[in-house]
Amino acid sequence: MPTISMFFGIVVRMFYQEHNPPHIHVEYGDYRASYDIINGDVINGELPIAKDRLVRAWIEIHKDELLANWKLAEQQETLFKINPLQ
Repeated sequence: MPTISMFFGIVVRMFYQEHNPPHIHVEYGDYRASYDIINGDVINGELPIAKDRLVRAWIEIHKDELLANWKLAEQQETLFKINPLQ
């Protein structure tokens, strides 16, 4: 599962040939969560509230790039890195 971004201790990954809906996997310390790319909702897991807000903001900013990566992942092509929050 390639890492596509890292910021403020948050690691964002995306699987190849994953099930719908389009989503990302996020890790922060011992916390794990999956987020829907389309609406930013948590699919499963949890993060601390402050980190959750950062992830949701990042998803909103980079939604088009995330969906482009999702299409690449469906075709098992190399994913590109996405800029972190700064």
